[in-house]
Amino acid sequence: MTKDTSGGPTSAVTGTGTAAGTATATGTRGAEPTARDCPDCGERIPVDSRFVTWCTACGWNVDPEDATPDEPEPDRVERLRRTLAHRYGEQLFADLAAAPGADGPAASRPTGGAALLATVLALAVHGLTVGLAVLGLWLLVARWGEGLQPAVGGLLLALAFVLRPRFGRLRKGSELPLLESADAPRLFALIDEIGVLVGTRGVDVVVLDADVNAFVSAYGIRRRRVLVLGMPLWATLDPQERIALLGHELGHYAHGDTRHGFLVGSALGSLDTWRYMLARSEDGDSLSDAFINVLTAPPRWAVHGLTLLLDGATLRAAQRAEYLADGAAARTAGRDAAVGFLQRLLVYRSTGSALRREIVAARTRVGGRARREVRAEGLWQRVAAEVRTVPEREYERLHRVAELRGHRVDSTHPPTHLRIRNLARGELRAPALVLDPDRAAALEAELAAPAQKVAALLLRDGGA
Repeated sequence: MTKDTSGGPTSAVTGTGTAAGTATATGTRGAEPTARDCPDCGERIPVDSRFVTWCTACGWNVDPEDATPDEPEPDRVERLRRTLAHRYGEQLFADLAAAPGADGPAASRPTGGAALLATVLALAVHGLTVGLAVLGLWLLVARWGEGLQPAVGGLLLALAFVLRPRFGRLRKGSELPLLESADAPRLFALIDEIGVLVGTRGVDVVVLDADVNAFVSAYGIRRRRVLVLGMPLWATLDPQERIALLGHELGHYAHGDTRHGFLVGSALGSLDTWRYMLARSEDGDSLSDAFINVLTAPPRWAVHGLTLLLDGATLRAAQRAEYLADGAAARTAGRDAAVGFLQRLLVYRSTGSALRREIVAARTRVGGRARREVRAEGLWQRVAAEVRTVPEREYERLHRVAELRGHRVDSTHPPTHLRIRNLARGELRAPALVLDPDRAAALEAELAAPAQKVAALLLRDGGA
């Protein structure tokens, strides 16, 4: 969700500095080469041991299979979700180009038949849970003493309890900093100011954690709003890109992200629970496993069908909500800051690598807790400095990889490269809010203590 498109200084050179124009840029004896010839087209290409070596001219090695960890094989539902997501993502990109002003508060909600279908399916899912509870209670009470029926009733009640709609809650006993307005008045004042600009109110709680991510949610019967800020992401953003991040997240509230609403969101959660409980057994080839797989096949396929129907009714709106939240970020912080925020998402693996090196350094040196506390000081600044050295050509490679992979990684968001292209073709206008240096420094100082606590927890737990 971010960038610094300059990428910082690049450590690779092109090797074209001699009179003959064919100098070998190998540096001193024993040093790693800083350039090589592309094996496909012969183009001279830079080499940086930190990143994938690839050719901009012909695309050689742009997405090597061993450049990323093995991804788990998606199940049938996830594969179909990604097919839908790819179709909707491309359609929405074209639609937004044709109607760039269609970004009102309800623009991301399903309309017409899709809205009705989503509501009916969500109510059907919750109705099934209520039906299980009623049947279980009847078997338990009215059929008490009649064979196994009370036991079956108790089982159905337990199942209904597991499948119940969740209102959500903050994790009890969490050591992560939970901030309210009294704990971080400058941050909450900024969030409230951005909320007014995007057409919504602010949040009730901010949670700082160690993920390269940020998101908003609601919890409890009163639907209190919570913003989760991943410090590794926050630290790599410049002040204006931080405005863009906050504008994007608050934009989800302003545009009514349907899949995160209570009715549909809790129904999707119940269906995911059903899918987990009815998943086909792959571990054993015994007769009992085969029998269970056959027995659970009808409800499993029914749940898969319901999931795909609900996805089909809401996925387009959910992806549109992402585009519209990007638009809110651009209006608030300026287009370049919003593009920069999305660019930084492309290098999340570099951020993760920097964090892993910090964790290893803290664990392999003597000193125990004291050593970790020392390493925690300035950790986010060191990570941000390392991420800023990512060269421009690595951003270009990751753009190309995103185009090749599309929705292979995430089926609920439009591909990041399409989101960046959608913003880049928009109108270049002045940001509605500029975070001046004094205010940015005060905000940084306010978050220094809780941010260091997150850093200490990360080094202690190893990112678990």
